[in-house]
Amino acid sequence: MGDRRSEKHHAIFIPYPLQGHLIPSVHLTIKLASKGFTITFINTHSIHHSITTSTTSTTDDPFAEARKSGLDIRYATLSDGLPLGFDRSLNHDQYMECLLHVFSAHVDEIVGSLVKYDPSISCLIADSFHVWPLMISNKYKLVNISFWTEPALILNLYYHMDLLKKNGHYDPIEKYDDIIDYIPGVRSIKPTDLMSYLQATNTKTVSHSIIRKALIEVTKSVDIIICNTIQELEPHTISTLNQTQPFYAIGPIFPNEFTRELVSTSLWCELDCTRWLDTKPPGSVLYLSFGSYAHTSKHDLEEIAYGLLHSGVSFVWALRPDLVSSNDTNALPIGYEDRVKDQGLIVPWCNQKTVISHPSVGGFLTHCGWNSILESVWCGVPLICFPLLTDQFTNRKLVVDDWEIGINLCERKDWVEREEVKKKVKELMQEKSDELRVKIKKVKRTLEDALANGGSSQRNLDQFISQVMVKTKEMK
Repeated sequence: MGDRRSEKHHAIFIPYPLQGHLIPSVHLTIKLASKGFTITFINTHSIHHSITTSTTSTTDDPFAEARKSGLDIRYATLSDGLPLGFDRSLNHDQYMECLLHVFSAHVDEIVGSLVKYDPSISCLIADSFHVWPLMISNKYKLVNISFWTEPALILNLYYHMDLLKKNGHYDPIEKYDDIIDYIPGVRSIKPTDLMSYLQATNTKTVSHSIIRKALIEVTKSVDIIICNTIQELEPHTISTLNQTQPFYAIGPIFPNEFTRELVSTSLWCELDCTRWLDTKPPGSVLYLSFGSYAHTSKHDLEEIAYGLLHSGVSFVWALRPDLVSSNDTNALPIGYEDRVKDQGLIVPWCNQKTVISHPSVGGFLTHCGWNSILESVWCGVPLICFPLLTDQFTNRKLVVDDWEIGINLCERKDWVEREEVKKKVKELMQEKSDELRVKIKKVKRTLEDALANGGSSQRNLDQFISQVMVKTKEMK
């Protein structure tokens, strides 16, 4: 297969089929295509169906508009092993079981057919949580590139699960209060700031199996890791990771025009909040969203709702219908929307970047998804942190403790009370607003500098592309 390589790199890109992973994967695809790559982007049938049914576009190809600007991006879909109508949110474990045990066969089939049809394909870019890249890249002689969509800190902690286990901080958890100060590249971290999977008492779940297998793939087999983070925000951790593998921080991975989307990535119909926001004074509105996948309890949702009401602060709330459960799509207290109709706007989903970049928005109550944090920093909007799942607890540490650009919604992470919600909302929007805005402007400048000509992310992207060229020639 050595004679099939060409000077122009052609990569197959397979994101993890969740909204939070899809967004930076699409933006990275456009960035690489603008640097001369040919990309064949592969979505699952389910993700493709959600995107196409949530948009008004007349084409089934989400990259059609991007191609008009000269980008060489092809598009394909494959099965994740489940019927299209299967409720993946309600049946999380069954979905994950399919991604762990079944999905690889479908990937093998489509990659094999693509490589056979187009011998110019030389690279595989796969989300780091996939469990099959080594098998596929070896079989088809492809450069194995892993895309890590979360902070470098998260990857480094997963790298050292054995060390955490040895010291009694994971599987089983024996020490709950000791500061963890023995992880290379991590100065110190509290056990409660570890990812939720590392805090779990039951480590026999399918999600734990995926993490363990995926991390073995990343640590043992990938040629290059690219990460949606910024060198200057995580220098010590990134330096440590680079000692073992080529690791390139190329974030934040945003479109050239922050709010202009060449490619639709939303899995739900987005309501336009602009007209409502236009009626509000600058910096007066709190935006709330708990992301695309994690769930919360009805109790917590109710306490947040009443805390908001009693704060008197104007708000826009993107309240995903299945936030509590797919079987309970109206989880707010009865009559609540009527009570807040003059104070807030509640929508099932919206374009987050359009909302938080609006001048009237002065704060963001967030689940601490990494995309949300980067977007909020870019817009200079301070955060109230309410982590729910996985990396969000560790992301909260970065926001509140390390960068000091946000506050906690609850000092006790396991209990939400409306009076504390009211207090924290007023604190963010009024008492600490100026102080937090000064600090977040400094972090925003770090992001801007990284993406500027000669900035660290631009340099790292160029070095990554050079490394791909080297690896491709080695495989000829």
